[in-house]
Amino acid sequence: MESLDMAQAAGAPIETLESWFSAHNWLHERIGDDEIVASAKGAWSTYELRGLWRDDDCVLQFLAFPDIKVTENQAASVYEAIGLINEQLWLGHFEYWPSTGIIVYRHAALLDSGSGEAVFSFDQAEVMVEAAIDELDRFYPVFQFVLWGGKTPREAITSAMVETQGEA
Repeated sequence: MESLDMAQAAGAPIETLESWFSAHNWLHERIGDDEIVASAKGAWSTYELRGLWRDDDCVLQFLAFPDIKVTENQAASVYEAIGLINEQLWLGHFEYWPSTGIIVYRHAALLDSGSGEAVFSFDQAEVMVEAAIDELDRFYPVFQFVLWGGKTPREAITSAMVETQGEA
């Protein structure tokens, strides 16, 4: 990544996200002044990332979508898994949207606009984006174990959270 000048270090939220995505050579597209969509390769899948700026509230919504579809008969297990997962998160949370069968990771940042215009730093963008991708990568296997592996949500969490010790 090339070094950033001070103009890229902080700015309006969507512009900062756009600069961050550009600096990492990620495909992205602006959807008007208040929205940006990007694509990021994770450990398990390619994720859709979406930033939405709500100027009236000074809130930046950040959504990350794994490529996971849930059927109606899987909903109860997914809700339980999400409850167990969300207990472990330090930033953001997972949701299930039953109308579309989609799982989403969501985080919102309330930005200070005391100076008249909300500013979102490059470092804040990095934390927000990387936290979303890290959590999607960390918990993607849980959803797969529940949806396709026949495991209960507790079994899926236990299986997915096994960390390898040492080197092979």
